[in-house]
Amino acid sequence: MTVDRMILAFAGFFILLSLALGWEQSPIFHNTNWHWFTAFVGLNLFQSAFTGFCPLGNILKAFGVKSA
Repeated sequence: MTVDRMILAFAGFFILLSLALGWEQSPIFHNTNWHWFTAFVGLNLFQSAFTGFCPLGNILKAFGVKSA
């Protein structure tokens, strides 16, 4: 799995998890403030599309994950 695909997988997982933790009808509901984390992940994806900077991408490259 390449860095780009891992970033998409991590982002998708954390968005779905934080939505489930913040949605009141969810069986794993914790607090509605989890929606702030969802917004953070979305904004990070949005800014990385324009700047090319992604903190997770740098971390994965440092661990030796291959680039696309």
